[in-house]
Amino acid sequence: MLVRKATVDDAEALAGLRWRRVTEEGDYRGTDRADYLAYFARWLADHADSHLPFLAFDGEEAAVGMAWLMVAERVPTPGRRRRWCGDIQSVYVVPELRNDGIGALLLGAVLAEARRLDLEHVTVHSADRAVPFYQRVGFAPDRTLLYWSP
Repeated sequence: MLVRKATVDDAEALAGLRWRRVTEEGDYRGTDRADYLAYFARWLADHADSHLPFLAFDGEEAAVGMAWLMVAERVPTPGRRRRWCGDIQSVYVVPELRNDGIGALLLGAVLAEARRLDLEHVTVHSADRAVPFYQRVGFAPDRTLLYWSP
């Protein structure tokens, strides 16, 4: 298994995994996959500074999982003028390979990047079934983290 930071050259693999996730979960039933792939490639190029993708490949070089680290700059303080935080997004492993450690490898790569970037904190908004996965690598609930949704 190989996990690496993805680039804009990996747009098709990333978009394919994203398409697979939303269609297999029943969130989308459209037939415009080719249009989505083209849109996704443009989106990835436009957001390359703030959305850092990672891919997992099986032994045959097929993309079998992905995870994203969204980075955002925070308001500076007098004592810390460079302040950045992160949010983990769109973690996905193909169903036939789940529970084989691929998600943990992806998350390890994402968190290594977060450390390298010296992020103040990293958050994740998780489905209930994935909460134990995130807790195993050190994520914990925080009663001060609130969110608003329209």
